[in-house]
Amino acid sequence: MLNDDPVALTATLIDIESPSHHEAAIADVLEAELRGLADVDVQRFGNTLVARTNFGREQRVVLAGHVDTVPLADNTPHRIGPDADGNETLFGCGAVDMKSGLACYLGAFARLSQEPERAAFDLTLIAYEGEEVATEFNGLYHLECDHPELLAGDIALLGEPSGGIIEAGCQGSIRVFVDAHGTRAHSARSWLGENAAHNLAGVLTRVAGYEPRTVTIAGCEYREGLNVVGMEGFVATNTIPDFARLTINFRYAPDRSIEEAKAHLEEALSLDDGLTLTYDDVAPAALPGLDDPVAANLVAAVGGNFRAKYGWTDVARFSSLGVPAVNFGPGDPGYAHKRDEQCPTAQIRHVSEQLLQYLTR
Repeated sequence: MLNDDPVALTATLIDIESPSHHEAAIADVLEAELRGLADVDVQRFGNTLVARTNFGREQRVVLAGHVDTVPLADNTPHRIGPDADGNETLFGCGAVDMKSGLACYLGAFARLSQEPERAAFDLTLIAYEGEEVATEFNGLYHLECDHPELLAGDIALLGEPSGGIIEAGCQGSIRVFVDAHGTRAHSARSWLGENAAHNLAGVLTRVAGYEPRTVTIAGCEYREGLNVVGMEGFVATNTIPDFARLTINFRYAPDRSIEEAKAHLEEALSLDDGLTLTYDDVAPAALPGLDDPVAANLVAAVGGNFRAKYGWTDVARFSSLGVPAVNFGPGDPGYAHKRDEQCPTAQIRHVSEQLLQYLTR
């Protein structure tokens, strides 16, 4: 199975339905396949699998991908047919996010684990559960906390869809609540109350007028953003609200640490007296790491095509441990989570070929 054509392997993985919290079946199949490889150390933690070679190479590459998908939308089993432009395309839940990338990684690991004379690096394969849901269910998060040594390597690749080019690093993300309190009153007698929503006018104006940075790091351009993404405060159409809340999201470039990003955010908001700030979620950014020699060789193997990653991905978990990490997988991420999720078959094969070229000496 693991040595199948990468398109056929992707199709097989799609047909093993694995929405989040239901990854046992696909983990069972992959565990059996990986344990069938000679001289490979395999460990299982819940429905997360870690397989490692021990060739004695000086450098190690980590290949990681999640086995779960979003909930099904009548889009299994897989089918192969033309896309809107007539190109042969694989359709099905997980086709792009990210069973095609996982198939490329599984295939490369299986082939090189059995042909050690061809392998340029020792390899670690991580197939993990719970990426599409809360962090507490994320198998890679639990490895980071409980077994960080298993994430060690000279570079980590995540098979997230990137259009077959390298997406390096990722933005950090901070989400906060800004709360205001007032006094409820009938809107016909508004002078008897204090409008909590109006008390947010100052911070709302400052966020609207914020001028975000654009930062270039190792040839990758990261654009920051500070935005209101939620507003609350309604009581009734004839009532002055006594509570109002802004939900604000700050996406920051990876040259800022979490503490630096928090300090900058608080300075930008400059909250008025009486307002309260609550941190709801904080995720670190990840540096691109493309100046590392091992990463530079990967860039060369894919023809020098790379760009910054917008959004947050699990590459940050490796970056926090000092391991350079990039996203590299087939498919357009715009099709992720859609009913017509799809990935061009030619791109799956192309990524598989480029990956093997990079990993082979």
